[in-house]
Amino acid sequence: MTAEASLPPVIVLVRPQLGENIGKAARAMLNFGLTEMRLVAPRDGWPNPAAGPAASGADVVLADARVFDTVAEAVADCPHVYATTVRKRGVTKPVVTPEQAAGQMRSASGRSAILFGPERSGLETDDVALAREILTVPINPEFGSLNLAQAVILVAYEWSKGEALASPPEVVLDPPAPQEELEGMIAQLDHMLVQANFFFPPDRKPTTQRTLRTLLTKPGWSSQEVRTMRGVLSALAGAKAKRSG
Repeated sequence: MTAEASLPPVIVLVRPQLGENIGKAARAMLNFGLTEMRLVAPRDGWPNPAAGPAASGADVVLADARVFDTVAEAVADCPHVYATTVRKRGVTKPVVTPEQAAGQMRSASGRSAILFGPERSGLETDDVALAREILTVPINPEFGSLNLAQAVILVAYEWSKGEALASPPEVVLDPPAPQEELEGMIAQLDHMLVQANFFFPPDRKPTTQRTLRTLLTKPGWSSQEVRTMRGVLSALAGAKAKRSG
């Protein structure tokens, strides 16, 4: 395996039609750590003023995007080329999922490129012929409609799963309160409810107490939460005592 094997894949948009879709594809790429975009004969030329706003901050991808006249030129330095499309008649090539392709790209030597076709028609047979393998996203056969950015993000996500991207920060939770602290809170509440004649009729008291115990032990209270709740109960009891006095 060479040093190039760890390089992320190149995203090649073939004859893209709308600047907005190019921008959205750039946004999808950068979300998952891909930065190299290549454009083949974009319909409205390049740069396209509609791409920037749609990229939502992924300007580095757009600024470094390179334009080529043909697919062959765009992938000339990439020994591993994947065409995102359904099977084309007359083209017999291996078919892989995004997950399988990502694994192959990480272990292969040299650059990899992923071709995405025009929004309306997809890749042509001649485009697919330049690829080594066909990359197909498993989707609902009754409604196989993905837009360009959706297709890019699905493939980019599978690549990112093997990369060291930042994960959401873990929230450090307080440890659960000891059982004796919960018992103290339950006993305090029970005493207040008895004083308030809450348990009526009396024969329902055991059932109601069990229900309250289940309620109070279900959330997994921390010690701080128990102290806070007991403070609330004490405040309520104190206010009631003042009114009674």
